[in-house]
Amino acid sequence: MSRHNQKVGMKRVDLELTRLSLGTAPLAGLFKSVDISESDQLINTALDSGMNYFDTAPLYGHGLAEERLGRILKGASKPFVLQTKVGRVLNWVEKADPVPWFPDADPHIQPVFDYSAEGIKRSFNESLERMGVDHIDIALMHDAENHIPQAINNAYPVLADLKRQGIIKAIGIGINFCDAAIEIMKNVDLDIALLAGRYTLLDQSAQNKLLPYALERKVDITIGGVFNSGVLADPKPGATFEYLPASDEIIAKAQAIGTFLNNLGIPLTAAALQFPLRHPAVTSVLTGSRNSKELLSNMNDFDRDLPEDIWSQLEDAGLIEKMTM
Repeated sequence: MSRHNQKVGMKRVDLELTRLSLGTAPLAGLFKSVDISESDQLINTALDSGMNYFDTAPLYGHGLAEERLGRILKGASKPFVLQTKVGRVLNWVEKADPVPWFPDADPHIQPVFDYSAEGIKRSFNESLERMGVDHIDIALMHDAENHIPQAINNAYPVLADLKRQGIIKAIGIGINFCDAAIEIMKNVDLDIALLAGRYTLLDQSAQNKLLPYALERKVDITIGGVFNSGVLADPKPGATFEYLPASDEIIAKAQAIGTFLNNLGIPLTAAALQFPLRHPAVTSVLTGSRNSKELLSNMNDFDRDLPEDIWSQLEDAGLIEKMTM
């Protein structure tokens, strides 16, 4: 079954998103350099496969991800949904702070949080310029957990005005924390939320309050970080969890899930990619790839047929929490 390019209409706005979406931090050289030829091929592979939903941000490669994504999308013949983020601006400095996450980042570019109204406008306009486009479909307030009042009172009104002008179609948040996401949802009229790492085979915390609340508010949910930054892709000593070395306890838990699935003939990566779709609040699963080979592997795992009762089997084995609605 071809699930990766299945389109689902958003609940509040006239946009259709593919079930599998492409995040662009890896193609900007997250932890390891990526040649521009690989980046070009990756984005074209996604388009050719029927994927239409692309996520980026000024933070990723300090503008590099947006530049690389825009380089292909602005000339694309296939339709796409473009999502980027606001909340940080990129300042030119003589010498930026060292950034181990993005070795290809310009050494003179320093990302800084700016949730002022002017900062949001600047971030958005500079994203348009970097990507060479005249509009963005979805704008997300990025990592607002420590800037909640400013996101509500400064950033959201700017984005709402852009939406009224038709320059964006949807407003959302890109965040890692459930309580912060709920607090923002309660105070502004969001269309979508990108939640990273909180609804995975290792962490089901989003299902307790956030996902039911999103259903109630008709907010689409995109789930990112389905491998919890690596450990669910290859659970062995040295793996990362939440971008830090995984603890022995986390590795053991991931290995137990992997062994259980392997005994059923199911790859751990396939279950990790498909798990978020079990909840009706989830519209799309966002996965980052460094090259076309990784993306095609993710597509194959995402399209693999799994037993209908696999999640209840994992629940009964005590390996994941029982789903609440």
